[in-house]
Amino acid sequence: MGLLLGAAACGGDADPQSPSARPASASPGGEPGPGRHELTLDHDGVTRSYRLHAPAGYEPGRPVPLVIALHPYPGSGLQMSRLAGLDDVAARENFLVAYPDGIAGGFNALVCCGTADDVGFLRRLADHLVDTWRVDPERVYLTGISNGGDLSFRAAVEASGTFAAIGVASGGFIGDRVAAAGYRPERPVSVITFIGGQDRYAAQFRTGVETWRQRLGCTPVEPAPTSPAAGVGVSRSRCVDGSDVEVYLIENMGHAWPGARGDGMTAPDAGVVATELIWEFFAAHPRPRG
Repeated sequence: MGLLLGAAACGGDADPQSPSARPASASPGGEPGPGRHELTLDHDGVTRSYRLHAPAGYEPGRPVPLVIALHPYPGSGLQMSRLAGLDDVAARENFLVAYPDGIAGGFNALVCCGTADDVGFLRRLADHLVDTWRVDPERVYLTGISNGGDLSFRAAVEASGTFAAIGVASGGFIGDRVAAAGYRPERPVSVITFIGGQDRYAAQFRTGVETWRQRLGCTPVEPAPTSPAAGVGVSRSRCVDGSDVEVYLIENMGHAWPGARGDGMTAPDAGVVATELIWEFFAAHPRPRG
């Protein structure tokens, strides 16, 4: 079962990462300002790299939300920026997007990959951007696909004071860590997730969501939401700690990002656009105060 679960964290082929494929930083020293920045941050004795997109409307003195977006395995921050289309939404809604690179193309999530302290790195990255880029600490969010989605769930539990909500496509609350009954967030973290009916890990992902809801005492929201499109089911739950769980089951989708277009892990005909729904969910779920 371990080998099967490990495969669940894998994605498609990574995009080329030659220097010509990477845009020059608009701020080589990392000074806050609009543009696409190629930056690094030291954590746990390792220099980690990440891309940071600040929209044209970004003002260094004005608090803004932050979305950290995590790529699949094997993959890169560049690949994730091309897949999800978050930069376009950020330009419209005025938030920052950070795209970390996993070590050797992967993140140490729930079932794979590697041994890096990626949860600690995500916490450090969020804190760094709060301190230096004036990110609003109450509006820090995490999203990812496949291996990056698995890490989103892990970070929601192990760094639950950092992230207000997570958005997961084709990833899950799975693996040996999840088997421990006490493995759950200590502070409220809302979840929106997308599961493809044709994904060979769909049953595991669905079981993981149900485990999450049981541990947090979540109950269905009434009235039940209506389907947004043919072949798409949606459920919403409110948990005892005040967090929400929203699940989209997309009958004809495989292991992909719903609504994304182009090559790779895309599902343009999924019936929903995950990027828009994730941001709508994040915008409605700042971290509770206190």
